[in-house]
Amino acid sequence: MSTELKRSLTLYGLTMIAIGSTIGSGIFRTPGKIALQMHQPEFVIALWVLGGLVALTGALTFAEMGSMFPGAGGLYVYLREAFGDTAGFLYGWFILFVSTSGSIAALSVVCAEHLLYLTGDQDSGLVIPIAVGITVFLTIVNLFGVKVGGLMANLFTGAKLAGLLLIILVGIFYFRPEISTANAASTFANESPTNWMSAFAAAFVGVLWSYGGFQHASYLAGETQNPQRNVPRAMVLGALIVTLVYVLANVAYMRLLPIETIANSKTVAADAMKTVFSWGGWLMAFLIMLSTFGTTAIYCMSAPRIYYAMAKDGIFFRQLAELHPRWHTPVLAILIQAGWSIVLLLVWGTFGDLIDYVTFMDWIGMALVGASIFVFRKRRPDAERGYRTILYPFTPLLFIVLAGLFIVLQLADNPKNSGAGIAVVLVGWVVYHFFFRRKPAA
Repeated sequence: MSTELKRSLTLYGLTMIAIGSTIGSGIFRTPGKIALQMHQPEFVIALWVLGGLVALTGALTFAEMGSMFPGAGGLYVYLREAFGDTAGFLYGWFILFVSTSGSIAALSVVCAEHLLYLTGDQDSGLVIPIAVGITVFLTIVNLFGVKVGGLMANLFTGAKLAGLLLIILVGIFYFRPEISTANAASTFANESPTNWMSAFAAAFVGVLWSYGGFQHASYLAGETQNPQRNVPRAMVLGALIVTLVYVLANVAYMRLLPIETIANSKTVAADAMKTVFSWGGWLMAFLIMLSTFGTTAIYCMSAPRIYYAMAKDGIFFRQLAELHPRWHTPVLAILIQAGWSIVLLLVWGTFGDLIDYVTFMDWIGMALVGASIFVFRKRRPDAERGYRTILYPFTPLLFIVLAGLFIVLQLADNPKNSGAGIAVVLVGWVVYHFFFRRKPAA
């Protein structure tokens, strides 16, 4: 079997992957949870802006490392080069067993729920079997090459952006003046959270879940044309576009629905559209199904390139570095990821538990990757860089501080689901210690 990836992704395709892997279920599913915690429209919008700042500072930081390491593996490579094989292995391990597999499971659940909504059969007993079927189908599709997965990313990302643009335009042109009156008279809208730290932690889970994903562009650097230029641009463009879309979409929700209604809704986009169009609920269910389907497809495609890179580096099972002779894809890596996603679906099953499990560990890894830039600036000051982080060192410092604040608050507020992720990583450390740690030369 071959072990070299083909460079076929353009800047446009990679940017669509960065956007598509970020915009999934979050902007449709989490606004209600965030409003329930924060109460006041100004605080809700401020939290979405803060999340965008975290994503943008992260993208600006990661972009420099993306220009330094244009091969496959992305964030795993940055960590390994900065902190050694152990850190690189543990990052890849939790990407496989927590972050990406958990995200695939959560996204497929939301996709299945909205597929059932469209059919008029919302039997919850069918959600998990359909979610498993979605995971299996998209895994098979991604076995046939990055061009197929990239085509799906372009198609579904374009569709979800068009749908979100529709929501934004409806919010602009169909503003309901009575919304301000309802908010002014609402006890809920005029009270503050009883525990600010707990409310912030619970709300920010949904925000960071929604903003996570732009880094997936870095995983596909080994299959990107001119990666030193295109990988940094794709991550930064992706973060900027997503931030703008998310903030405007939330403003649109609040121009169509009272904040208390948003706080009690699990389908805020559908509820907002129904205030203007009778068919709005069906349209939004269809949009969310497309959105989550497309994002799941990207996750099935991108992360296995990390396991491939790890295997090529000799710190994971060597069979994962083998590519299919015709499709040039890491088939075994894709299949193992799908298998663990199905396990998580059968064990966890609920969207809320899955995103708590994923988001905590995901942002620990992101914060550590952000810290890598300081290592490279000190150890490799003269290394070739196609891009340098704007406002260094303030940009990466701000990213690390904001991500670290979330990590501390989430561990205190939700130790059960956060602890599950930590336990998986500890198992990974044992596996690495016994099977992959390189012995010193005699």
